[in-house]
Amino acid sequence: MSGFGETDPRHHVVIIGCGFGGLFASRALKRAPVRVTLIDRKNHHLFQPLLYQVATGILSEGQIAPAIRDVLRNYPSFQVVLAEVEHIDVEAREVHADEFGRPLTIGYDSLIVAGGATTSYFGHDEFRAAACGMKSLDDALALRGQIFGAFELAEAEIDEQERRRLMTFVVVGGGPTGVEMAGQLKELSRRALRHNYRRINPHETRVVLVEGIDRLVSTMGPRLSRLTARDLTRMGVEIHLGAMVTHLDDRGVEITTKDGGTQLIPAATKVWAAGTRASGLGAHLAEAAGAETDKVGRVLVRPDCSVPGHPEIFVVGDLMALDDLPGVAEVAMQSGAHAAHTIVRRLEGKPSRPFRYRDLGTLAVISRFRAVAKIGPLRVGGFMGWLLWLVVHVTFLTGFKNRFGALTRWAVSFIGRGRYERALTGRWVAGSKRTKKSA
Repeated sequence: MSGFGETDPRHHVVIIGCGFGGLFASRALKRAPVRVTLIDRKNHHLFQPLLYQVATGILSEGQIAPAIRDVLRNYPSFQVVLAEVEHIDVEAREVHADEFGRPLTIGYDSLIVAGGATTSYFGHDEFRAAACGMKSLDDALALRGQIFGAFELAEAEIDEQERRRLMTFVVVGGGPTGVEMAGQLKELSRRALRHNYRRINPHETRVVLVEGIDRLVSTMGPRLSRLTARDLTRMGVEIHLGAMVTHLDDRGVEITTKDGGTQLIPAATKVWAAGTRASGLGAHLAEAAGAETDKVGRVLVRPDCSVPGHPEIFVVGDLMALDDLPGVAEVAMQSGAHAAHTIVRRLEGKPSRPFRYRDLGTLAVISRFRAVAKIGPLRVGGFMGWLLWLVVHVTFLTGFKNRFGALTRWAVSFIGRGRYERALTGRWVAGSKRTKKSA
């Protein structure tokens, strides 16, 4: 790589990806005696757990996706490169990337790969065209257009059956993301959109939550699962447990229940929150380094998060397979920091230490002032769960401006009933008659 640091003798660390793993690795290296190059194809760090709030109009994209260059502006030994990684030459210790159409080669002494994960449709990639995932800012913005656009189309629709389809939302997946999405769709229709329309009643919006196993938020235990199902049902969410999606297209969703029965749910908007798969970078790195991957494409690593046979390469976060750790933000944060600390320890002549994950808990918001939280042995629901959720998310949002902005928007949305982010652009409803005419 020409330019930055080419004559700098310090140990060169390259970090691929600025999600939670890459960001926390960067923070851990801020004062280390190294120079760092961070490569990402996006110019922002994304706080994924709040994507559903962008999709439902509570937060703006900037509040959960600050620019990487701004986040790292006080890191003088860091260089940020916007590029798409195409190849990792593990023998030459080089990363080959595409930087706006130009080939770019960056050498490294140590490499941290934090490539993240993508949406998994469990072998039904044909569903992707009709169901929006919840993994990227593009997903959230597209979904926001579909949600608010559906109400606008319903207001103009003269056919009652089509109007009901437009006002039906199906969420696939009963984990924290699916539960939060279903709850916010009901909150939006019951509170925020009241008195906004003249021909439709948003309170009649149908929200359907489909989960393949027999309980919601299963990792939180039976008690919190029951609390979640109870609260969502009271809000009016229609829950289908033990149901599998067998067909999905623009018109709606077909589900098959555990007794073999099928049901067709006409719906204009479908949200896929059912599964994840490691990004393709994991399989590429594993092939190049002679490593193995698990069934969802994560790279099997050594206890210190390094790749077997290549101690200079670390894989962290959703791309890492170690001790059956879940693909959650806390694992990415801690493993990214651990990889960075390991590099520093080696430079100091100290041995590596195995990664020890500290489970700080799982949280999910059901509605305003109601959430469920599992933190160690603590299982909390209701208002206390919501307070814990609030503290945790304010703590981990990046930057004072984003924390202050989020608190302001939450006050407006939860105490009041406003949603600031409701602007629609020209291509706001994928597959609508209006979009097809303008295409």
